[in-house]
Amino acid sequence: MERFGNEQGLTPTLDSLYRTGLAFNRVYATGNRTVRGLEAVTLSLPPCPGQSIIKRPNNGGMYSTGAVLRDKGYTVKYFYGGNSYFDNMETFFSGNGYEIVDQKDYAPEEITFANIWGVCDEDAYRKVIRTLNEDAASGKPFFAHVMTVSNHRPFTYPAGKIRIPHDAKSRAGGVMYTDYALGRFFAEASKQPWFGNTIFLITADHCASSAGRTEIPLEKYHIPAVILAPGLVEPCEVDGIVSQIDLMPTLFSLLNMSYDSRFYGRSVFDPDYTNRAFIATYQDLGYLEGDTFTILSPVRRVEQYRVVPTEKNPHNLEPAATTDEEQVNRAIAYYQTSCKWHKR
Repeated sequence: MERFGNEQGLTPTLDSLYRTGLAFNRVYATGNRTVRGLEAVTLSLPPCPGQSIIKRPNNGGMYSTGAVLRDKGYTVKYFYGGNSYFDNMETFFSGNGYEIVDQKDYAPEEITFANIWGVCDEDAYRKVIRTLNEDAASGKPFFAHVMTVSNHRPFTYPAGKIRIPHDAKSRAGGVMYTDYALGRFFAEASKQPWFGNTIFLITADHCASSAGRTEIPLEKYHIPAVILAPGLVEPCEVDGIVSQIDLMPTLFSLLNMSYDSRFYGRSVFDPDYTNRAFIATYQDLGYLEGDTFTILSPVRRVEQYRVVPTEKNPHNLEPAATTDEEQVNRAIAYYQTSCKWHKR
């Protein structure tokens, strides 16, 4: 994004939306796989060691964002541009009360372009709008969790849409086409009768890579997030550290929604909110608070870093000279209690 220093002009839509909504400048993904992002916004829990809950057995009937909204009378759907059997998404979402709309539900004439991952983002968004129009006609409020696939290797997309050739197979092309399709979605959605009474949350599942000289390089987990509702949510920036697990609780607070929460995520508007983030790999569990980044690893190994921004990397990490034991204990407490909750 241009907002975060890119000079290639790849994301004009997203950069524009950031200026018109509740824009988060320091959101961090919980992990480096799609299932981790889905887990974060659906269950609002810190990541557990090993596999994501989505890929584990006995993961049905959990306390989820969909469950909260379903109890409020919402129709709850999960849209995926590919086949939802991938990564056990079908079992997880159907087992937690979501109606699934994936590639199997597309008529042949609804697909103009597809690759190994699924239909292009434009086709996916058109399907979303058609389905939501049907839901809106029923008079019930709806919740749609939409996962698109074009910004993923091999980065192929329909020809003639953007300046980067469709067969270039470049990451820049995948990003630019995804942004273009997002713009087309909002242009079409704005014409629908439900648009003026709908809140949109746009975020990423994870970043492109998590390789680096530290176990969990922060810059590889920094993701965009913006909440939009023209006329309902005033443009504003959130500059503090925010976890991916806090996005849906924040959206619920904008809806002034009352519910008994079992989420670890909190609304950034909660007076007691602490700016912190949970960032993990399969084995290493990270906890970021203030300028201190704590990493818990197997055999009770603990490392701590300080965030020391540089001109090139605002997320630069340097080994801490002394250990903040209070933050170590807080990290242990969060991860131990949330992992026990996972296993219930």
